[in-house]
Amino acid sequence: MHATNVRNLKKNPSLALRQAEESPVLVLKGDQPNALIVHLKGSLLDSEQSARPALAAALFKDGTLSLGASARLGGMHLQDFMQYLAELGIDVVRPDETTPLETEDIRAWLAE
Repeated sequence: MHATNVRNLKKNPSLALRQAEESPVLVLKGDQPNALIVHLKGSLLDSEQSARPALAAALFKDGTLSLGASARLGGMHLQDFMQYLAELGIDVVRPDETTPLETEDIRAWLAE
């Protein structure tokens, strides 16, 4: 699976098309999955199977699916899916307003 953003796609669409011959190309708009380029030379079944990880990553990033459900949808082991997300620049852990409090709790626990 390859990934590119809209800016790079505009600069060099031929590269994305060449990459799509190997595996689908996930197009990001900003930092959000926006489109998927699938080469039509392969069979439709091959395209669907190789598109599943990209769809799973997009659904995880949007918060629609959990990490485990996304990995299952993508047909990948959890560790492999987490590595895949890292390659796409998608954070597995998302800080929120409770993160500083949790960090303090962990530091206090580790200091004991």
